[in-house]
Amino acid sequence: VQLQASGGGLVQAGGSLRLSCVASVRTVSSFLMGWFRQAPGKEREFVAAISWSSDSTIYADSVKGRFAISRDNTKNTVYLQMNSLKPEDTAVYHCARRVGWSMATSPADFGSWGQGTQVTVSS
Repeated sequence: VQLQASGGGLVQAGGSLRLSCVASVRTVSSFLMGWFRQAPGKEREFVAAISWSSDSTIYADSVKGRFAISRDNTKNTVYLQMNSLKPEDTAVYHCARRVGWSMATSPADFGSWGQGTQVTVSS
């Protein structure tokens, strides 16, 4: 499975961006998917995850109420709507497929990492 994230860019604080993650195969629609981010000099951190049926989502406390994860299984695509962006949201954002079936937030529980997309929020 190959995952390609896109939609990043430079935005002012308070602005919005919508990230997309397209999978190379349809079978990804059966898996829980997650978004992670990694800022320079920091470890990769969990942002959000969504079940295969979209009936369950979880968020990191730092983005709760500002970000929304969704998916369209007919398009093999997962989205991350990011609102009220802050400079501390600046990072490379990656999507990944859950290796397993339960909700998880550790990068070790995800695989099929693709190239990320850079999000830069200016103050």
